[in-house]
Amino acid sequence: MNEDYKSVAELHWWPVRDNIWMLVGAGTNIAASVGPDGVLLVNSGNAAASERTLRAIKDLQAQLNAFGFLDVMTPQRGGAETRSRFPVNTHAPPKPVRYIINTSSLPHSVGGNEAIAASGVTYTGGNVAGTIADSSEGAAVLAHENVLNRMQGRDMPFDALPTETYFTQDFKVSTFFNAEGIQIVHVPNAATDGDSFVFFRGADVIAAGDLFNMDSFPIIDVDSGGGINGVLAGLNAILKVAIPEFRTEGGTIVIPGHGRLSDSADVGYYRDMLTIIRDQVQALIDEGLTLEQVVEKRPAFGYEARFGKDTGAWTTEMFIEAVYRSLKEP
Repeated sequence: MNEDYKSVAELHWWPVRDNIWMLVGAGTNIAASVGPDGVLLVNSGNAAASERTLRAIKDLQAQLNAFGFLDVMTPQRGGAETRSRFPVNTHAPPKPVRYIINTSSLPHSVGGNEAIAASGVTYTGGNVAGTIADSSEGAAVLAHENVLNRMQGRDMPFDALPTETYFTQDFKVSTFFNAEGIQIVHVPNAATDGDSFVFFRGADVIAAGDLFNMDSFPIIDVDSGGGINGVLAGLNAILKVAIPEFRTEGGTIVIPGHGRLSDSADVGYYRDMLTIIRDQVQALIDEGLTLEQVVEKRPAFGYEARFGKDTGAWTTEMFIEAVYRSLKEP
């Protein structure tokens, strides 16, 4: 896949909910939890944008530090006896990047790992801190183990690789981070074979990664284990978690891989569109048509005006080819 799927544009922050922000323009939408515990990023953007991404993080932290973090950081009343009742110092110095979560092995998801992780810190203690000299150097990078395997297969630098992987259906960041639990959910064989989406349980925000775009058809890397049925399964999994506020709109906010902020209505529309396209391509395959003949039939015609592209690194024709291959090949 081409690392320049999105040209590196000017970066800007968009507030999502509570301590969750969306950084736009780094090659993909980067979701960020920014607060007194530090910074957690979902994806790191293109390598070319790394320096500007780091500057953008520091600028946002400086603004939040000047005006104080949001009220959500105030300790809740009640709960366990061990819960702290002391107010949070909202004007503490900004903390470093502590976690990067990669939702896939695509270049715009992992390209900034090396530079951004190097700027951060992993807090350790006990035997780890005493026996591993560099255990605290750099932020922790979390991903499904298939992301690590794909990155190693591309001979990416060691410092860009995930430092912690999981192979189960889901994975939780070990402790509350910026006053909420964070859950990573694996979706097999979607954009790649290592895709995940990230659920910020307190803010009720989902970072969908490359499962869901608001400005293009989904990027499916068949050579890296991706497939249209996996993308659909991922969208259905997001819809199972998301809860609308009224008439399928509002409620759980979904951060797409590319494009504007969304909700479950947008995800449902996207899922239905891809189901129709998948079924049309499958019907043409059943008729014995070749890839060239299927492309000629334009099975995505009804949606090309909004999601299609004739030029660039990810065109409508490339999407149809990925759908065809993922349905045709075993």
